[in-house]
Amino acid sequence: MTTDQHSSLKGVKGDRFDLNAIASSFPDTADTMLLDTYLTDTPSRSIRVFRVYRGVPAHYHTQCDEILHVLSGEGTFWIDDPGTEAAFAPGHLLVFPRRAVHALPRILRSPIVFLAIDAPLREQDDVTFVNQEDGASKQFIAGI
Repeated sequence: MTTDQHSSLKGVKGDRFDLNAIASSFPDTADTMLLDTYLTDTPSRSIRVFRVYRGVPAHYHTQCDEILHVLSGEGTFWIDDPGTEAAFAPGHLLVFPRRAVHALPRILRSPIVFLAIDAPLREQDDVTFVNQEDGASKQFIAGI
C-alpha cells in the first residue's frame, strides 16, 4: 500500500493490512527518532505501524494508553523506573498507560518495528520528554 492508500483508510470501520509490507516500506534512515504510518485514526483509537531509528529517551503521552506489539528487531525498554530496563523481541507486547514515563534506550537488532494501538486516539505531537533537552515532538516522530 502507498502512503496515499493508508491515508484514505483512516477512520474506516474495518479493513485488513499487510503489516510485513508496511514494515518493509520504511526507509533505512530518518531525521527523526521514529517514523510512523496511521492505519486507522478515530476518536476511540489509533492504530499505527512505526519504526524506531535510534534510542528513545524518557517520555510520556498525555492523550492515550500506548500498546506496542513488537513486529521485528530487538532492544530494551523501561517503564516508570530506569532500573527495570528489560529486553524486548518479536512477539512481545509492551503496554504503557497514559502518563507513564517510558523509554527505549537501546537498539540491539534493527529494524525495530512496532504495531501500535493507542486508546483513545493519539495525536502525532503527543509526546512530552522528561528532560526537555532530549527533544520535541518534531524530532520525535514523523509520518510517512
